Amino acid sequence: MASGDITQLLEQWREGDGAAFDQLAPAVYDHLRRVAAGYLNRERPGGTLQATSLVHEVFLRLMHNQNVSYTSREHFFTFAATLMRRILVDHARQFLAVKRGEGTLPIALAPELAWVDANSPEFLDLDIALSELAKIDPEKVRTIEIRFFLGATAVETAELLEKSRSAVDRDVRFALSWLHQRLRGDGVTQKSPV
Repeated sequence: MASGDITQLLEQWREGDGAAFDQLAPAVYDHLRRVAAGYLNRERPGGTLQATSLVHEVFLRLMHNQNVSYTSREHFFTFAATLMRRILVDHARQFLAVKRGEGTLPIALAPELAWVDANSPEFLDLDIALSELAKIDPEKVRTIEIRFFLGATAVETAELLEKSRSAVDRDVRFALSWLHQRLRGDGVTQKSPV
C-alpha cells in the first residue's frame, strides 16, 4: 500500500471511520509482525511473549489512541515504535516481578543492543536512559525507536525521518554510545553534537 493511502486511512480512522482501520491493519500488520518476531526470536519456544501478542497489543493501544492525529505514514510508524517500546518495558516489568529471570533465555532487541536483554532489569534501565536522552535530544531517541524498536533499516529510518542516511548513522552512533555509557556507568556528556 502506498504511503499516501496509509496516511489517508489514518485520517479517516481518526475521524471515526471504523472501516478505515479495518483496511489499515492488514496494510501494516505484516511489517509490525516481522519487527516483533525479530525482537523475540531468541526467546525460548512457549516463552512469555509472542510476536503475534506483541503486535496485537500495539493494535489495542493504537485503538485507545484513536484521537492521535497522524500527519503521515512516518508519524504513524514512529508512534508504533514508541508503543512497542512501552509494551516491551511493561512486559519486562511484569516478567521480572513474577520470574526474577529464573531459567529464561535473553530476548535480543537488535545486534547493536545485544548487551540489553528484554527480560532483565537492564531493559528497564534502557527505558529510563532513553527518557533521559529524550530530554537532551528527542530526535536521537526517535531515531533509536524507529531503527531498533520498529526494526527499520537505516535507509527506511532516513526516509521516515526525512534525513540523510549519514545523519541517521551519526545519530545512531551517538545515541548508542550515550546509552552504553549511561547504562555501564562510564559517565555521560550531557550535550548532543548537532
